[in-house]
Amino acid sequence: MTATTADAPPPGLRTPRRRGTELALLAGAVLISVCGYIDVGLARQHAVPGDAASYGAGLAALALLGHLAVRFRAPYADPLLLPIAILLNGLGLLLIFRLDLETPENRAAPTQLVWSALGVALFAAAVLLLRDHRTLQRYAYVSVAAGLVLMVVPIAFPAVNGAKIWIRVAGFSFQPGEFAKILLTVFFAAYLAANRNALAFTGRRMWKFQFPTGRVLGPVVAVWLVSVGVLVLERDLGTSLLFFGVFVVLLYVATGRTGWIAVGLLLAAAGAAAVGVLEPHVHNRVADWLHPFASITAGRGAGQLAQSLFAFAAGGLLGTGLGEGHSALIGFAMKSDFILATYGEELGLTGLTVLFLLYALLVARGYRAGLALRDPFGRLLAVGLASLLAVQVFVIAGGVMGLIPLTGMAMPFLAQGGSSVVTNWVIVALLVRVSDSARRPHPDATDTGVIAAAGPGGARSGASAFPSAEDDLPYGYGYGNPGAASPGGAPGEADTLGTPAASADRDDQGSDR
Repeated sequence: MTATTADAPPPGLRTPRRRGTELALLAGAVLISVCGYIDVGLARQHAVPGDAASYGAGLAALALLGHLAVRFRAPYADPLLLPIAILLNGLGLLLIFRLDLETPENRAAPTQLVWSALGVALFAAAVLLLRDHRTLQRYAYVSVAAGLVLMVVPIAFPAVNGAKIWIRVAGFSFQPGEFAKILLTVFFAAYLAANRNALAFTGRRMWKFQFPTGRVLGPVVAVWLVSVGVLVLERDLGTSLLFFGVFVVLLYVATGRTGWIAVGLLLAAAGAAAVGVLEPHVHNRVADWLHPFASITAGRGAGQLAQSLFAFAAGGLLGTGLGEGHSALIGFAMKSDFILATYGEELGLTGLTVLFLLYALLVARGYRAGLALRDPFGRLLAVGLASLLAVQVFVIAGGVMGLIPLTGMAMPFLAQGGSSVVTNWVIVALLVRVSDSARRPHPDATDTGVIAAAGPGGARSGASAFPSAEDDLPYGYGYGNPGAASPGGAPGEADTLGTPAASADRDDQGSDR
C-alpha cells in the first residue's frame, strides 16, 4: 500500500522493523529446544539432565548474539529467518544428545554445540561486516576459483565411508565442499546476472528451442562436467546433485525458459546413470536403493536403509516419544546421515510435517526476499542460497526415506557435522542481509512523501510508488539509470544491475514493533 503527499500519514508513522517479533520468536525457539532436552532426560534417565540449565543458557546466548547483530546492522531483515535457524539448530543438538545416550563412549553433542557457536559467530560477523550484498559480485571469479580448489583438494585424501569428501589433518576433519557450495552460488548468481539476456534471447533457433552461442553456453557445459567429475573422482552423489541442481534453478530464474530445466534434468540423469554403472561405490548405493531388503532376504540382517524405513514405520502418526525409539540400530551414521530416521520414529509423521514446514518456510522467505529485490544479482543470490537448502533437504530426506539413492550429505542444522552447521549459518546470514535490502524503505520515500509498507514477508518496501521502465521488464530486472553509480563504479557510469544501494550509513528511521 502506498500513500501520496496529499494523504500522507502522520509524521509519527514509521515502517516497522519487526525486531521485537523476532526476539519473541527466538525465546519460543529456545524454550522448545530446552523442553525437548528435559523430555529426553526424563524418558531415558527418569530425571532432569543436570546440564539442562547450561544447555538452555548457551542456546539463549547464541540466539541473543544473532539477534543483536541483526538489530544493529540489518534492522529491516525478515524476522523469521533467525528464529527458524535457531529452532532447527536447537532440535539438532537435542537429537544428537538423545543419540549420545546410546553411545556414551562417543559423545557428539558438546562438539556440535561448539561448532554451532562458531557458526553463529560467523553469522554475526557476516551481518556486521557485509554492508551490501552486491559487494560479493566483485569477487565472482575469486569465488569460483576458491570453490573449485576446495572441491578438488579432498581427492588427495583417503576415502571415508567410500567417498572422498573429507580432509583429515592431525585429528581435525572438515568437508571443504560445504564451503565451496556458497562460493559457487555467488559465482553462478554473478555470471547469470551478467549473461541472462544472452542466454535467453541470443543464439540459433532449432525447431521450438533456441540454443545460445558457444561462448555463453560454455560455462554451462563446464559446470555439468565439473559436477560429473566430482561424482567420479570423489564418489559423492549428493554434492554433484546439489551443485548441478542449484545451477539449473538459477538458470531458469535468470532466463525464464523452462527448456533449461529439461536440459538440466537430462544432463544430470545421463551423468548419474553413466557413473552409477561404472563407479562401484555409487553402483552399490543404487543397488541398495532398488533393493533395500535384499540383505534380509540373504540372511545378513537389515541394512541401514532398511533400518531407517523400519524406524519411520514404527513412528506412525505421533511417534514413540523423545528418547523412546530404537533408531540406534541403524549404526554408525545415526547421528549424521540418518538422524532424520530418529526424528521420524520418535516424533512421527506429525513431527516430520512440522520439520519440513520449517524448512519450507525458511526457503520461502529466502525466495520472497529475492523477488522483492530490484537488482538481478541479489535476486539470483537469494534464490540460489535458498535453493541450496531446498535441494539439500530433498536429497537427504529422499535418500533416508528410500525415494532416491543415499548420499553422504548432512541435514541442514539437524545432523552432526561441524562444516555443515557453520556453512548453513553463513547462508542464513547472507539471506538476512538480502532480506534487509529488500525490506528497507527506499531513501526517496521520505523526500517524495511516499510511504512503502514493509511487511514481515519482505514485500517490496523499497519500491517507488511511481511506475518505471524497470517494472515492465521480465522478472522485474532493471538496467538502472545512466547517471547512477554501480556498486563498484564511479558516478556517471551505467548501472547494469538495477538501482544503486542506499548508503549503509544513512539515518534509518523505524520502530521495533
